[in-house]
Amino acid sequence: MSEEMAATRGGRAHRDTIERAALELLEAGGPSAVTTRAVAAAAEVQSVTIYRAYGDMERLLDAAVQRGFRQYIELKTGRARVGDPVDDLREGWDLHVGFGLEHPHLYALMYGRPNVSPPGAAAVQADTVLLGLVQAVARAGRLRTDVASAARAVHAAGCGVTLSLIGVPVDERDPQLSHRVREAVLGSLTTDVCTGSGEVTDAPAGSVHAVALAATLRDGDPSPLTEAETNLLVEWLDRLARGPGTGLVAPS
Repeated sequence: MSEEMAATRGGRAHRDTIERAALELLEAGGPSAVTTRAVAAAAEVQSVTIYRAYGDMERLLDAAVQRGFRQYIELKTGRARVGDPVDDLREGWDLHVGFGLEHPHLYALMYGRPNVSPPGAAAVQADTVLLGLVQAVARAGRLRTDVASAARAVHAAGCGVTLSLIGVPVDERDPQLSHRVREAVLGSLTTDVCTGSGEVTDAPAGSVHAVALAATLRDGDPSPLTEAETNLLVEWLDRLARGPGTGLVAPS
């Protein structure tokens, strides 16, 4: 092994140790606990090593949050799936809220900070997981609006509930809040009747079929249409899905 490769591996090892220490301090005491002295002591490195690797403590804290984000994604992608796509989305919601309540300081930095910068790779992957869950509901003919709008609604509501619960002392939290909001959101976005059975109750048939077809086209299965034709058709289907009768307002 060359000296350069050895130095690179050593640097990665140092970063791994430092980020783990910073994340543990964050989980235990919040952002104020992640100080240069505390991280250096926990990681058994000199303070100068931290600044050489990250430049400042804000960048180290961001790196620690990204590490925690990856742990969250591992839970999301590693859990056993259930057969019903709406129930699967429910379980995804419960996992999200549960993770936030178990890791409040980390969650507040993951989702509670206003950030106009482009999302990091971990955040993008988390969004992709959610889109996949919602798309499965759409493919089953049980989604009332387009996939992107539904995913944004689920994400916003889930984050709002979790941050609200985090802000309340544990013994004062409403144990049914997450359940009530979850069911209200899913009730507005999904239908219990699968259109594949030929039976539709309270869900507008045209909207549900449009959403299901758009989700199927997005899967990338072989199609006689060109890419441009497919994109145009998906755009039309999304408009139909967000049209009158869906109970939702199309984004401007």
